[in-house]
Amino acid sequence: MRHFDLSGRVALLTGGGRGIGAAIVTRFAEAGATVVIVNRTPEYAHDLATALCARGFAAEALPFASTVRADLAALVNGVAERHGRLDILVHNAGGCPWATLEELTEDKLAAALDINLNAFVWLAQAAALHMKRGGFGRILATSSVSARVAMAGGAHYSAAKAGLNAFIRGAAFELARDGITVNGVEPGFIAKPDRGRMGSDAVRARIGAYTPLGHMGEPDDVAFAMLYLAAPEAKYTTGQTIVVDGGSTLPETGYAVEAHWGLD
Repeated sequence: MRHFDLSGRVALLTGGGRGIGAAIVTRFAEAGATVVIVNRTPEYAHDLATALCARGFAAEALPFASTVRADLAALVNGVAERHGRLDILVHNAGGCPWATLEELTEDKLAAALDINLNAFVWLAQAAALHMKRGGFGRILATSSVSARVAMAGGAHYSAAKAGLNAFIRGAAFELARDGITVNGVEPGFIAKPDRGRMGSDAVRARIGAYTPLGHMGEPDDVAFAMLYLAAPEAKYTTGQTIVVDGGSTLPETGYAVEAHWGLD
């Protein structure tokens, strides 16, 4: 029996060009979905779509040019009209202009809220209309453990992700009787090879030492959680976020990890 079969489904995924997003797109395509990859750097989405099509999967790439409500609605409506349906929405696009509370500006706060929270609200609003017609829908978002724990320089990012989690619960309640589930995944530290400090071996080893499972996560760890939530098998799961963090939010402090495993 093939589990998590997305054959015949159409999935729209933002932030799908590389890293976690690319892993989600790839696993969805392998499960049989037609994937529409939307990315702020169009060439990443185009390259991934080309690679997937070469493997025999159905994929296309579109630019993520705006977070304005009308533009996001047009994006969703265009995909639904072109493919005749829209079954799955994944808002993976995110980010944050890091700043301490003292350095925080209106522009940085607005930017964090805009891409992490506001865009998901408008995408979900537009997608739900098409999903209601089909009697099936999966609305998903990549949140973060930052919604529940603190990181210096990211108070506004934490606020945006906490708001995202609250929206997931509220939207799930409203859409439940329409056959639409709304869920998210909260990644912890996920390795990003060749991308900034998080891609260096030294940083990965240091973070891994303070993670109960002993290593940083991989993009596929998030992708497989998303695959479950997108599948028909997740029909009784809604309004939830799955934490994928290797247990990093379990200990009270880093000292607890040091004391238990005898780290230097």
